Amino acid sequence: MAPRTQPSERQRRLGAELRKLRLRAGISGSRAAEILDADRARISNIEAGRIDVSRNRLYKVLREYGCPDGPYFDALMEMAQSRGVGWWDEFRDVMRRQALDLAEMESRAASIRVHEPLAIPGMFQTEDYAHAVMQAVSPDMGPTDRFVQFRMARQRVLTCEAPLPYHAVIHEAALRVRVGGPQVMRKQLRKLIEVARLPNVTVQVFPFERGAYPAFSRPFVLFGGSTGELDTVYLEHSLKIVFLGDGADVDDYSKMFERLSDLALDPVDPEAAPESHIGRDSLSLIQHAMYEL
Repeated sequence: MAPRTQPSERQRRLGAELRKLRLRAGISGSRAAEILDADRARISNIEAGRIDVSRNRLYKVLREYGCPDGPYFDALMEMAQSRGVGWWDEFRDVMRRQALDLAEMESRAASIRVHEPLAIPGMFQTEDYAHAVMQAVSPDMGPTDRFVQFRMARQRVLTCEAPLPYHAVIHEAALRVRVGGPQVMRKQLRKLIEVARLPNVTVQVFPFERGAYPAFSRPFVLFGGSTGELDTVYLEHSLKIVFLGDGADVDDYSKMFERLSDLALDPVDPEAAPESHIGRDSLSLIQHAMYEL
């Protein structure tokens, strides 16, 4: 089978983890080729995610590399077994490979932490808000229905049978920018409150008066893996999407998010009635923004 030209993020990450383990064990690429009874080029392609490795071969390699039994070992075995097939496949005609990778990453994550400085996170968006955002950002993209359907489908991880923990820190600016006009924003802010009341969701607002802050104007997502070694940072730029799996990068963004959470207002209490919020917290600020529209 010819090497693939566009490996998925899961395939690329598995290869990167194998390379990391090999180097940590002090094993050369040539020795790895001997272990797998393959040539050196095949090892390079496996480590780049361009060629799959069977479970039997992966098991052998992990033993030779000294990877101990445990959650990390099991997670790598599961990554090799997964075919990466899911609901997102029906959108391959319109979505880029990286967007499909994002959906797969969300479906496999153990937790998600998000910082959004200027927009409501996609997981919380209404259809009208999502349409308005896409039309404003990419006015020449044509019909946006399929793109919005994809974004709405991603939200199922919040309300499925086993919903994942989701923690968002949103800057007050995202509540004030009138995307799509007042009616669209009122509906969007109402949905934000509704979603924030889900038991697995934490929503905090970072108010204007706190001034400059860590990650100023920098959106990012932290995906918690099934084990800490597989945590991932997601960064979205205008021209490309970047996944970072290096431990130092993950630690830096984790500390940044902790600082953001400490500085932001208290989260929406999912059990408290709206009228009980008389102090200044995230819910009161969302409500205030909604009433001013």
